[in-house]
Amino acid sequence: MATIKEIAALAGVSRGTVDRVLNNRGSVNPATAEKINEIAKALDYKPNKAGLVLAAQKKKLKLGVILFSADNPFFADVLKGVNEKAQDLAGYNCTVLVKQIPINVDAQLRAIDELMCEEVCGIALAPHNDDRIRIRINELYQQGIPVITLNTDIENSRRIAYVGSHYTKSGATAAGLLKLMMHDEVHIGIITGASDILCHTERIAGFTETLKPYRDRMHIVSIVETHDDEIESYEQTALLLKAHPEINALFFAAGGVYGGCRAISSLGLSTKLCAIAFDKADTTEQFLREGILSAVICQQPRTQGKKPLELLFAYLTSGELPEKEYNYTAVDIRILENI
Repeated sequence: MATIKEIAALAGVSRGTVDRVLNNRGSVNPATAEKINEIAKALDYKPNKAGLVLAAQKKKLKLGVILFSADNPFFADVLKGVNEKAQDLAGYNCTVLVKQIPINVDAQLRAIDELMCEEVCGIALAPHNDDRIRIRINELYQQGIPVITLNTDIENSRRIAYVGSHYTKSGATAAGLLKLMMHDEVHIGIITGASDILCHTERIAGFTETLKPYRDRMHIVSIVETHDDEIESYEQTALLLKAHPEINALFFAAGGVYGGCRAISSLGLSTKLCAIAFDKADTTEQFLREGILSAVICQQPRTQGKKPLELLFAYLTSGELPEKEYNYTAVDIRILENI
């Protein structure tokens, strides 16, 4: 098996330079880095994982996690997964720092900066699909700080992997459920979080695309944003239903389900609407039992909390990229009978 010493000799560089390239630590001349990687690949170099884990214990790795608001019950379950994995990693002298923020690009940038001040080695985050976040992720990559996105992804960035739902498919699933549940004329209102959260827009894209062949009887009346805020969701849902009494179906494409369902209940429309939402939580279970929600689509929140930390730790200890770029969770449909 090839060693770092042999690769260094063939590349004409020091062992320290080879170590920095193979473990993505520090800056090395791009041409030199390419040469080292080519030699390592040709020799089928494999790192000594046991030794790397021991080295990681000595380095005292720090990982950062940035999640959206603690008020969203879905992220409360993601956090449980984060905390479970953090306990496992503590045995390897690895600590996990968590920031929970509102849906706001500036707040996310501040959270990244705060974690960097704590000298984290890698970050898992649910990103805004915004140029400023994209640029920041790319800067972190150049600095040797790997980023894994969770729950929602970001386009054209240098994050090393994504963990979460296949949102186009889950949006299509919601449309398929609605199609099976309603056979007459359907007028649909969509309640979403924010247009700069990729998972929200992808769910709506999958939903609308699936309904296209049925647009003679299934019509999207309006889309409103609530920023995953329960009070805003209550107000916007109530306004939507009052302004469009023809609406007989609601698709909750993001958080704010509690507020939206409370609006449905307060207007006495529980028996007149078919409503589909995401995520198994105490509140969604309650609304299924009350007949306010017809179905929910789950997306394994604890896996979304655990797996990004698992992948970051493996990458930082072995230097190997995750086996898969897209690590999708299952599309899990729950109705009253199986909640």
